[in-house]
Amino acid sequence: MTHSTLSLSHYRNALSRRHQLTRLVWTLVWNALARPLPRSAASGWKRWLLRRFGATIHDTAVVYSSARVYYPKHLTMGRYACLASDVDCYNVAPIVLKDNVTVSQGAFLCTASHDITDPAHRLITAPIVLEEAVWVGARAYVGMGVTIGEGAVVGATASVYKDVEPWTVVGGNPAKKLKDRILVGG
Repeated sequence: MTHSTLSLSHYRNALSRRHQLTRLVWTLVWNALARPLPRSAASGWKRWLLRRFGATIHDTAVVYSSARVYYPKHLTMGRYACLASDVDCYNVAPIVLKDNVTVSQGAFLCTASHDITDPAHRLITAPIVLEEAVWVGARAYVGMGVTIGEGAVVGATASVYKDVEPWTVVGGNPAKKLKDRILVGG
């Protein structure tokens, strides 16, 4: 096996200047007008801000003030969907949270990486989809291109690199099925 010397001197940001400018303005707006608010207070105001920057977000969705949304235009949130405190929604590509989805404190949804086989580390992206009634636990990681099936639970601190089957509970790094999710009562 041969190894070549890696030099990032040829790396170029693949995102357009317009995209970068939009990101800059968005970050300034969110940090000034939403981040100082208490946790889930003023949800209507935060939804309004997100919509002004292109998000598709239901009137019952909640985004906590300390959540970070990289690019609102790539965010879709259904009924009663929630991005909790300190969630990092790195949506270079689309992220879809369908109805009744909860993304808990400190979770990281990551739609982008770099091609490790490319000497220039070209940016690669793929969407994330969280189907209805999904719960992503605290400080969990969900990687690019992953779909979490309906009703599935990603346990706290789990790292998910592959699709998760509906109505299962996964945990660990890499995440593995722990059991089926069975609702009782109701």
